[in-house]
Amino acid sequence: MIKVYNKAILPLGFKANAVSCGIKKSGKLDLALIYSVFPARAACKFTTNKLAAAPIRLNKKILKRQKYFQAIITNSGNANAFTGVKGFRDAENLALGAARALKINRESVLVNSTGVIGIRLPLDKIKHALAPLARGLSHSGMNKAALGILTTDTFAKEVTVKFGLGNATVTICGIAKGAGMIAPNMATMLCFIMTDAHIAQQALDKALDLAVADSFNCITVDGCMSTNDSVMLLANAKAGNPIIETNRNFGAFSKSLKILCLELAKLVVKDAEGSTKFIQINVKGAKNSQQAKIAALAIANSALFKAAAYGENPNFGRIVAAIGASGINVKEEAIRMRVSPLNKKEIKVDVSLGGGKGSATVYTSDLTPEYIKINASYN
Repeated sequence: MIKVYNKAILPLGFKANAVSCGIKKSGKLDLALIYSVFPARAACKFTTNKLAAAPIRLNKKILKRQKYFQAIITNSGNANAFTGVKGFRDAENLALGAARALKINRESVLVNSTGVIGIRLPLDKIKHALAPLARGLSHSGMNKAALGILTTDTFAKEVTVKFGLGNATVTICGIAKGAGMIAPNMATMLCFIMTDAHIAQQALDKALDLAVADSFNCITVDGCMSTNDSVMLLANAKAGNPIIETNRNFGAFSKSLKILCLELAKLVVKDAEGSTKFIQINVKGAKNSQQAKIAALAIANSALFKAAAYGENPNFGRIVAAIGASGINVKEEAIRMRVSPLNKKEIKVDVSLGGGKGSATVYTSDLTPEYIKINASYN
């Protein structure tokens, strides 16, 4: 049986912490550390933005030659993106500083940054905070880490899933941040997932691919893709379960990871900048699932539709226009749609295209004046 908890419960062998190092003028937590006492396998998914931030480029480089990892270090308030060669060196120095504080190999550390683009990291501030950050690591510290990765978010996003396998209980714990610049493939966000599952590398990679496809790649807030999007999954094998492989014991782990990722993805949309409504868009009757997703995302990314949802204006011609503009072949007389009452906080849009068996679901939010205010002043 799979049990889901709306809080962070770290798996065996993991610790976490967060401190304020002074990146955020507010003095809020802005430097988070997740640590596995034991070497862990890693699976990662990154932004497809061609101007990916320095931490993304560094992580990709390390993942090509390193098999096991022990730490994820993340600063918030500064994206370390569009910072050139110096920014890449800053990312390397952040990894090195964390490794020294933890007394582990530098290439056992994955690095993340989120925040304002185009400004160098304040490494002096960060370096002074690394020792107390490491000293404060604890098995109950994930709640602080969840706060330490936030930017314009209004609440921490935490989910834990537990399930039995053999005589063992496997725990999967995840935290995420993301409130603006949310677009699919990847959705603009950071997500860190820890598990004590004993799992083969191929199975870990496959499980994350499947989970992300139906969760973080199915959410959109404003159609804008950032430079720092990352999903990271560490597995340290300390649950003592029978090994999970692609052809053995895979189903329960994959299903549990899908549940966790979808719950976190929904929380990201519910915390979209300035949003007042959570919108689920279901499209069926398409030629295939790919075309269904194209149509669903066209509706979800329509500024006109999202503004109408905020204004509770039943101008459903905006849905039709978005579908027609998506480029898929569809016949006017075949389209059927149903929209739940717009005066609710959660809205469901059901569209049937009448052209096949393909279906898809995506999640989005409304577009509000508050979104404009937040992003007009964000720097």
